[in-house]
Amino acid sequence: MSARLPASSPPRGPRLLLLSLLLLGAASGPRRGSAFYLPGLAPVNFCEDDKKSDECKAEIELFVNRLDSVESVLPYEYTAFDFCQASEGKRPSENLGQVLFGERIEPSPYKFTFNKVETCKLVCTKTYHTETAEDKQKLDFLKKSMLLNYQHHWIVDNMPVTWCYDVEDSQRFCNPGFPIGCYITDKGHAKDACVINSEFHERDTFYIFNHVDIKIHYHVVETGSMGARLVAAKLEPKSFKHTHIDKPDCSGPPMDISNKASGEIKIAYTYSVSFEEDKNIRWASRWDYILESMPHTHIQWFSIMNSLVIVLFLSGMVAMIMLRTLHKDIARYNQMDSTEDAQEEFGWKLVHGDIFRPPRKGMLLSVFLGSGTQILIMTFVTLFFACLGFLSPANRGALMTCAVVLWVLLGTPAGYVAARFYKSFGGEKWKTNVLLTSFLCPGIVFADFFIMNLILWGEGSSAAIPFGTLVAILALWFCISVPLTFIGAYFGFKKNAIEHPVRTNQIPRQIPEQSFYTKPLPGIIMGGILPFGCIFIQLFFILNSIWSHQMYYMFGFLFLVFIILVITCSEATILLCYFHLCAEDYHWQWRSFLTSGFTAVYFLIYAIHYFFSKLQITGTASTILYFGYTMIMVLIFFLFTGTIGFFACFWFVTKIYSVVKVD
Repeated sequence: MSARLPASSPPRGPRLLLLSLLLLGAASGPRRGSAFYLPGLAPVNFCEDDKKSDECKAEIELFVNRLDSVESVLPYEYTAFDFCQASEGKRPSENLGQVLFGERIEPSPYKFTFNKVETCKLVCTKTYHTETAEDKQKLDFLKKSMLLNYQHHWIVDNMPVTWCYDVEDSQRFCNPGFPIGCYITDKGHAKDACVINSEFHERDTFYIFNHVDIKIHYHVVETGSMGARLVAAKLEPKSFKHTHIDKPDCSGPPMDISNKASGEIKIAYTYSVSFEEDKNIRWASRWDYILESMPHTHIQWFSIMNSLVIVLFLSGMVAMIMLRTLHKDIARYNQMDSTEDAQEEFGWKLVHGDIFRPPRKGMLLSVFLGSGTQILIMTFVTLFFACLGFLSPANRGALMTCAVVLWVLLGTPAGYVAARFYKSFGGEKWKTNVLLTSFLCPGIVFADFFIMNLILWGEGSSAAIPFGTLVAILALWFCISVPLTFIGAYFGFKKNAIEHPVRTNQIPRQIPEQSFYTKPLPGIIMGGILPFGCIFIQLFFILNSIWSHQMYYMFGFLFLVFIILVITCSEATILLCYFHLCAEDYHWQWRSFLTSGFTAVYFLIYAIHYFFSKLQITGTASTILYFGYTMIMVLIFFLFTGTIGFFACFWFVTKIYSVVKVD
């Protein structure tokens, strides 16, 4: 996260996301439509066939997206399965974010006319002869996808077609997808959706949902002449073994496919569609019914509030201790005018001649700082726009596209920061520095991404990035990001080195024996706990949205948590830095970076825990993909948090040594 954020997430609109930023979240009721619409997200008006005009259209198109499963990381295109295909129709063009997330939206053979009811209409019939290898392969793929509970994702008027059903505590959950079918094990255990129908009882048998009852809800526009707007599309999947395939009547036993079946198998796909006027739901709030039914959203608000209160309380405590203790220290040091007092210096003032001594491996640290700055600005701008609703996720893939484009354009600050700090560390190999800034961290991410893509290609998944897109990403990197990094580095090296408030001694001071808690490793391990504590609840939501295909819409909270993460990383690092300086250990540069950067290690541990406790992912390829993508997120998070820690500590050290008198 995105953090990878799902491209099929719902729009909340600028107003609700601003409310969400003010901690009102999902508790909002229906809200009135605004006259301001984002490009491509304006409402479409529909009217009956005999009344259609330029202002409203009669035909409702249904699009199909890729199919995915919570038991596998591999999504597949609709065309990879042997379902009814559209004879013709224009495929919507996908943006970069959609391609990276494996979204493949295609026209479907399901076509409706507004307010025209259809009952048990035949779409197509598929016939399989189990003796022929090709048919057997198609049928086996269909069975495997039912076993792994692959889900259809259909779209009407840029809105997901949902399957609403009752869950525990009389809650109603609206799932923006529905399964292909389900399986009864050889022991008679009903898997997944097979529990919905008592007629699904044959052992070692698959039941395919070959019929859907679709109900489209609409809201008539007040003016009357403009027609109606669609506010919800709900369906109920059903299974029928149609006795008269040419004239199906949608009755009879369910469509079963025994695991031992042989000979000819015919599957007829049908649908019914009805329309219902809904005066209560406005077009602007048509996603609310999905969001309000989402699991975990109601129970988490108190947890998030608790997390915020604890972190803010802790921040206040840290700030008070720092200000009071430091104030006393500075006052005491500045009152020592006599030579005798000066000889009895103690604490952090003792190391003033070594505090700005260049760190070991200064080249690598400066490169990490450059890449971290790039990620920090990119995250801030992306979340800020998401909060204002400009990246409305109804505009599928917008979030990821924005993040990638911003990362490419932010090469200049990366080059500038890396060059500026490398020069202040006394480095002279400026060519190596700028090349490493351009290629080291992005290269590691791209190499990992490319290996994951090879696995996806091998598995024939729709998430595999096409070769043309890979070339486009490389072109963005080499032709835009790298030259911008060089420009930034040029200005960074051209400026004078950062002036430090105190001179560095020629001979390094010996560091005294350290107690256990002031040694580097315990400090670094402790430093990551506090920042991780304030993000792990949001982390649960983000990982759910990526791996469990749930919608993520709490960008207001995420932005707030981002700000709190920055504050907590800064304060934890400053506090530990102060303790180490008091213990006369002046190696603060790498330690400050690693102290807050260690939050990423806790992130990795949490991701491993999440994999084993929350996910049902099976298969070697899916497991490798999960951990491969997790490593990319961990690296980005490490650079991001480490950079915050370093800058906070750098500001702190510069500040305290500039106000104390040094002979």
